[in-house]
Amino acid sequence: MSAGDDEGALVKVLVMGGTRFNGLALVNDLVRHGHDVTVFNRGQTEVQLPRAVNRLYGDRNDHESLTAMLKREDFDVVQDVSGYSIDDVSPLFEAFKGRIGHYIFAGSTVIYADTNVLPIREETHAVDEGPKQGEYGKNKILVERWLLDKQRTIGFNSTVMSFSMVFGPHNNIIEREQRMFMRLRAGRPVLIPGDGTTVGQIGHVDDQAKAMRMAMMNPNTYGKRYNITGKDYYTDEGYVDTFAKVVGVDPEKVFIPAQLM
Repeated sequence: MSAGDDEGALVKVLVMGGTRFNGLALVNDLVRHGHDVTVFNRGQTEVQLPRAVNRLYGDRNDHESLTAMLKREDFDVVQDVSGYSIDDVSPLFEAFKGRIGHYIFAGSTVIYADTNVLPIREETHAVDEGPKQGEYGKNKILVERWLLDKQRTIGFNSTVMSFSMVFGPHNNIIEREQRMFMRLRAGRPVLIPGDGTTVGQIGHVDDQAKAMRMAMMNPNTYGKRYNITGKDYYTDEGYVDTFAKVVGVDPEKVFIPAQLM
């Protein structure tokens, strides 16, 4: 999905999570653009949020308490960047059905089946529900279907924004670019799966946040899934070479046979 520069009306937004990586970038972006932002989380992550942000504390796994708390609150949009299953999402549906304008769920491109046809497009590529699909991906597929059914049957406006691999500041998944930079700077070999020709796309966390903001209250996005990532694509080897160029080193690359990875 490519975000334009047109700004919609200012809205009242609840961000589920909002203190780590994707959620934090989204909160900062929403505040910069003048939206009224509230975050809901357990309050366990130390983070400096903009002063304008309101905070609600709780555990989204405590479904009864969550629903009761949110029924007392009013929002135009819910941005859910911390939901993984229908059990996570259904309490928000119960709290907000008929009371919000738009529910946006952070999905994942891990749902797609393997293909030799690129790029992977939302409308034409099948999802993978077979034995190779992990529990994470299966749950994302189930949530998407559940939400889109609510969209069709009762008009619960929802959109799924599927992230590819994301990079950028405050990435809490240390196996991503942080480890790559550390190995390159230390002169250690970098392991590359197979022959290094697998193609992938990565998106910057700030761009993902912009896309989620631009989707809010846009009727054209209701009932749809969008793949959001960067416009560039890399082979696995090219990805390593790009990082090495940034660091200013000549990388030692070790190719690991696919059957061993």
